Amino acid sequence: MERKRSREHLKNVLMTALFAAMIYVVTSFVKIPTYQGYIHVGDGIMYLAAALLPMPYSIAAAAIGGGLADYLSGFAVWVVPTVLIKSIEAALFTSKENKTVSKHNMIAVALSSVVCMAGYYLAEGLIYGNFISALASIPTNFIQAAGSAALFVFMGMSLDKTGIRKNL
Repeated sequence: MERKRSREHLKNVLMTALFAAMIYVVTSFVKIPTYQGYIHVGDGIMYLAAALLPMPYSIAAAAIGGGLADYLSGFAVWVVPTVLIKSIEAALFTSKENKTVSKHNMIAVALSSVVCMAGYYLAEGLIYGNFISALASIPTNFIQAAGSAALFVFMGMSLDKTGIRKNL
């Protein structure tokens, strides 16, 4: 019993590292620069991790991948807000469903989009001391959330068709 639990933990740690790396790569290198940052679809990978990994591991993958992307891309001021926001977003998903793209996880995508937009609005207002100008970030965060949602649905449905959840 102990060996099985240890093997399961090791598998989850390795999957967490793999997802954190994928979140970092997609966030850092598949992006569109904006006036104060960038739009990316790394959240789509984060949603996928959150739908496949158990809770503490999915939060770790989201926080590490997103935080590294900000830090290594020259946006260190955003690391703490990103770690907090991505952790909350990942916590909205469940890996306990039979399908990756489940009703629960689609609701989580919608809620995650709101958390992303509200979280970065608040962070920008606090960082720059101006909550009026921070309103300008909401449309770009909406575009980012929509692109990430589309990527999650496409990849999740593809994985669901392969029956990969049985092997995870």
